[in-house]
Amino acid sequence: MKKIRVGLLGFGTVGSGTAKILVENRDVIESRLGACLELKWIADLDIERDRAVAVDRRILTTDADNVINDPEVGIVVELIGGYEPARRFILKAIENGKQVVTANKALLAAHGDEIFAAASKKGVEVGFEASVGGGIPLIRSIKEGLVANRIKSLFGILNGTANYILTKMTEEGTPFSEVLKEAQGLGYAEADPFFDVEGIDAAHKLTILLAIAYGVPIDFEAVYTEGISKITPLDIKFIKEFGYCVKLLAISKDDGEAIEARVHPTLIPEHSMLANVNEAYNALYVTGDAVGNVMLYGLGAGMMPTGSAVVSDLVDVARNVLSGAVGRVPSVGYQPASVNAKRIKSIEELETECYFRFSAEDRPGVLSKISGILGKHRISIRSVHQKGRDLVGAVPIVMITHEAKEAAVKAALSEIDRLDVCKDETMLIRIEDWK
Repeated sequence: MKKIRVGLLGFGTVGSGTAKILVENRDVIESRLGACLELKWIADLDIERDRAVAVDRRILTTDADNVINDPEVGIVVELIGGYEPARRFILKAIENGKQVVTANKALLAAHGDEIFAAASKKGVEVGFEASVGGGIPLIRSIKEGLVANRIKSLFGILNGTANYILTKMTEEGTPFSEVLKEAQGLGYAEADPFFDVEGIDAAHKLTILLAIAYGVPIDFEAVYTEGISKITPLDIKFIKEFGYCVKLLAISKDDGEAIEARVHPTLIPEHSMLANVNEAYNALYVTGDAVGNVMLYGLGAGMMPTGSAVVSDLVDVARNVLSGAVGRVPSVGYQPASVNAKRIKSIEELETECYFRFSAEDRPGVLSKISGILGKHRISIRSVHQKGRDLVGAVPIVMITHEAKEAAVKAALSEIDRLDVCKDETMLIRIEDWK
């Protein structure tokens, strides 16, 4: 049986899962591929720690060049993460004529165009299914399964840490900081959770999805990004009363002229499908002009789900190598000559319904002052609740608006927050109100 030799760069959580699948599922992989994917090298700075994976210790090395420069290695799998040296290793592997598989969403969101161009020039492939959605086949579904469609919109829960935190806050009424500590203890959140809770990880993933959905260049800086760290149990309580739940959503919409690209906490109806994606699960809700609505759901991270996606890329690349069809599907699903910039809307152009929570003194005339400023900026109120009349000092005033321009919302809230009767910055959460 023909062998295709594989070298792993990185033997952490995902690297261990990938190796485990290649070893333990070798028979089923061979029966589907018609060839053997043989682990030739595993490179990591720490090769002494037990990963609970049975591999020959002779294939372990601390020198990545042993993997990248070995002429027998046909596919290099980068699972180091981060920007450098991962970028340098991938580009060197490509230059050496290796096929590449990576799970590195941060790197692709920053340097994807450079990597894809280098691969195209060299005539090799870059597989990156594991970079978005863990074990959920999101990228292949859009690139190949929905190839006949103009993608009209994407709504994604793309970060399991943030989704776990919001789920626990909703179910238990626990403050953000306490749930974060619990998530770290369970291994759902990193010691430094900044990328997860501030929306950056989800924005990296949305950047990649934009490229494959719309054929636009990689541009992480164009994605508007907000996190969940300011959401309180008080907000969760009011949000429930209005019939919504809050999720950290990655959102894009294409109106034919320009694209929305944003990640932020979002209110969605509590009966909607995405509202019921809980804990560390991910989902992507795609609307195509031909297929209609499609939702993909599953575990978006972890040793085995992400390892599953890495191995799926390995098999896909290996099939193309065996059949002499490398480059059959372009890296982002569009022919390089058809990748063109399209205007990404600024957040100020956005028009949505909004949730506001004001913290104001409990005295006559306060509500009229706030509503007067909103009216001046042409923001129409759909519903208003004033809570906590028994509280001492500032009390919450909660509003849901009709659709309003983001620029007008920002201007109105800036003016309201300067009122002497308002004691804290207004909480703003945007609404996507599927009918």
